[in-house]
Amino acid sequence: MFHASRRGDLFDIYRTTSYRIFAILSSSPAKERALMTAIAAFLRKTPVIRLQDYFTAGGFTSLAPIDWTKPEPEVVEPLIKAVDAMSDDEKQRVVLDAARVAALADEPGQNALQNVVVNRAVFDTLEGANNRSLWVFLNENDRFRLAEEVRYNDERRRGRSWSGFGVDPDLAVKKDPVSLAAFTAAIRARFETPNVHVDIFDRHRVILEGEECELVQVAVYREGRPEDMLGFDANSTLSRRIVKPVFEAALTYEAATGVIEVVAKTREDRIDLTRYMARDLLGITLDEKQSLPLREYDLSMLLRPFDFPTEPADGIAGVTVKELRLMDLGDAKERITLESMSGADRTIWQMAEHRIGLDIGGGARILGGVGDAAEWVVTRARFTIKFHPGPDGGRGKSLSLTVTMPHGCNLKDMTPQERLIGEKYLRLWGILKDDNDEGDILE
Repeated sequence: MFHASRRGDLFDIYRTTSYRIFAILSSSPAKERALMTAIAAFLRKTPVIRLQDYFTAGGFTSLAPIDWTKPEPEVVEPLIKAVDAMSDDEKQRVVLDAARVAALADEPGQNALQNVVVNRAVFDTLEGANNRSLWVFLNENDRFRLAEEVRYNDERRRGRSWSGFGVDPDLAVKKDPVSLAAFTAAIRARFETPNVHVDIFDRHRVILEGEECELVQVAVYREGRPEDMLGFDANSTLSRRIVKPVFEAALTYEAATGVIEVVAKTREDRIDLTRYMARDLLGITLDEKQSLPLREYDLSMLLRPFDFPTEPADGIAGVTVKELRLMDLGDAKERITLESMSGADRTIWQMAEHRIGLDIGGGARILGGVGDAAEWVVTRARFTIKFHPGPDGGRGKSLSLTVTMPHGCNLKDMTPQERLIGEKYLRLWGILKDDNDEGDILE
């Protein structure tokens, strides 16, 4: 049997241009050039001393000799050519390793590594994200895999595959063999598979204002039902192969708040996995009514000009409302959408009064109407947070937030750092309501 890992599922975390090399492993000339361009970019961004560690430890028999003592510019170019001349199997191993390392070389990946690495004394002194990522890959490979699990979980928080449950706080997560065996057996029975692997480890997560919360994460891998797929065998003959995919789920428990979060494909899967964790690893019984409420948003303040206060430390140059969707409470079958394009001379509120006579200052009523004046509510808003340029100059970054009443927001599609700043200001402006908010875990 051929076992295929389907972890984002797995490969969703390799989304930037460098990681698309997975799709170009076939041997057409154009794809081969694209492959080597991606590999060359990775090799140029990684210190030679770390590349030497990798290729020396890797046992690559088809790699031509490299003089690692030469200055870095005189090592990298010959190394790129040597990798290009490697055997297909060994070159593809470099491709896959480089993709995994590069996937944890961006800011969320570095945060994930920092969550789990053991030797922080060395890790924190290394310069360069690729350098740190490859160092962990080589020296703490088991922790590297845990970092991949951290990122898998955190990228899916509050998305469609996420659920949260409030249970008792200050519980200890059991990690003894008996408890782990019971938890694993329940998963085997639930998904009707003999092959299940579970990792349990301590980690932290950055929340608001740079503070950290302590978590225990449980990563679950289970084998799926056999599938057949077309493939080429060693003789380049097209044939069918039996594939058993591996599916991943992730659970976290925060003792300080008593919150369990779970990422899995279906709601039924999430409820069952959380119930098993509560029973076998926390020693409690989960009531389905303990699921956390949805976040609630209020856009009523946008019916009139709003100043959007910010804190200087966050480097925000300004906030602009780009779109408002309005509904007449007397006729819910119709909507009006106002959109302000880049370079517009009027604010969205000035445009509302100019174009449709919407009197913002008069309680959001139409001027000059016949009979009863319409009463409007904002059902959706899109606004842009513009940041000052960084120390390197250039254009400042922008963060576009879209909020739809009463529970919708695009925060779940953003990076962890973008979510932090977005949540902070949605709360500060009174748009994200905290009445039932459990801190950093509601959606």
